[in-house]
Amino acid sequence: MTDLERLAERAGRELEDAPATDILRWAAETFGERLCVTSSMEDAVVAHLASRAVPGIDVVFLDTGYHFPETLGTRDAVAAVMDVRLVTLTPRQSVAEQDAEYGPALHDRDPDLCCALRKVRPLDEGLASYDAWATGLRRDESPARAGTPVVGWDARRRKVKVSPIARWTQDDVDAYVTEHGVLTNPLLMEGYTSIGCAPCTRAVREGEDTRAGRWAGRAKTECGLHG
Repeated sequence: MTDLERLAERAGRELEDAPATDILRWAAETFGERLCVTSSMEDAVVAHLASRAVPGIDVVFLDTGYHFPETLGTRDAVAAVMDVRLVTLTPRQSVAEQDAEYGPALHDRDPDLCCALRKVRPLDEGLASYDAWATGLRRDESPARAGTPVVGWDARRRKVKVSPIARWTQDDVDAYVTEHGVLTNPLLMEGYTSIGCAPCTRAVREGEDTRAGRWAGRAKTECGLHG
């Protein structure tokens, strides 16, 4: 086990009950400018928390080329009103270039490959200059995320992974948004409870899991960024 892995394991235990802003401050004190926050712009809760805890922090957004206009609008609003440095990552190929090589609508035929090309690879490349990254993962989102530590080890990327709101519930998120007037994606008001790329995301029906609108009708539940 490396020193960074031991650091992540110890911090995960020691910060388990700490407030989200304290977890982010610890990360900033530990990693300095080699810490970033990633955001899908479903909401701007973690970006807002980070702007309070670490003003000027890098907020990384992955522009797949398939986002809803509302998502891009949320990104632009975050950059305009929060004390953060927005960093937009893009895939190596445009959508048109990918269509030319793999055929149109790869997301319908092989969504895992599409996610690998448009999400996983660009994020891996974009995180190369950081030692730690913070995410908005929460344990209550899905069974696959139930064991998310507040500080853990990203074994594939060999980086410390910080999830400051891992213990939060949706009620906690909603309360924070209301208290601080945090920007949220307008699609959340239209029945979308988990927002990804437009071709692979639909609104959630009553009684469904919050991530049921992602890759609906398929066994796929994750894009691969966190696994």
